[in-house]
Amino acid sequence: MARLTKKQKEALSKIDADKAYSLDEASGLVKEVSNFNFDASVDLAIRLGVDPRKANQMVRGSVTLPHGSGKEVRVLVLCTPDKEEEAKEAGADMVGLDEYIDKIKNGWTDVDVIITMPSVMGKVGALGRILGPRGLMPNPKTGTVTMDIAKAVKDVKAGKIDFKVDKYGIIHASVGKVSFDASMIKENANELLQTIIKLKPSAAKGTYVKSIFMSSTMSPGIAIEPKSVGAAG
Repeated sequence: MARLTKKQKEALSKIDADKAYSLDEASGLVKEVSNFNFDASVDLAIRLGVDPRKANQMVRGSVTLPHGSGKEVRVLVLCTPDKEEEAKEAGADMVGLDEYIDKIKNGWTDVDVIITMPSVMGKVGALGRILGPRGLMPNPKTGTVTMDIAKAVKDVKAGKIDFKVDKYGIIHASVGKVSFDASMIKENANELLQTIIKLKPSAAKGTYVKSIFMSSTMSPGIAIEPKSVGAAG
């Protein structure tokens, strides 16, 4: 077992492992225990009482964080030539079609979000084996397959994130940076949590939000009381 560093021991001493904190408390505490030399991401891990293997219990969606994610998001737009200028003006980092499709087929995926339009999904769909496992496949449900390319690019740049429950029933998402004010972390986290609560599948039985943990890139997890964010069942 790896030895804990002095900073890790100090961080652990500030967290009561037997306590579930309110979202407000956790948002301040995560800043206190993240005493590192870089601006770490603040992440949530939300365990849901769903069976992701069943289509009627899949939880996925997107949310625009009020204060953005704090990350520089690299956006690729795969579109026809008539939409290229619109994509560039909206702030897309890379714009094109066939040349990028060829690059992706050869293993290139150095991008955070891919946005495309319905008319070229035939070409983009062929990249599913490469993009799917990396969470990069465009999807109409998350607004990344659209004719309104400019809005999609601006939304992503403004802090829109996609989320999806994994095979273990957990949603992992970043809700900001340690440099954010505690109130900003709280508001971003709450926006994500309220969106997930609204997406509760009717087929999900029993407790929906089983646990919530907040952590920074290298900090211990901080348990959050689900009832404190309105997740009673």
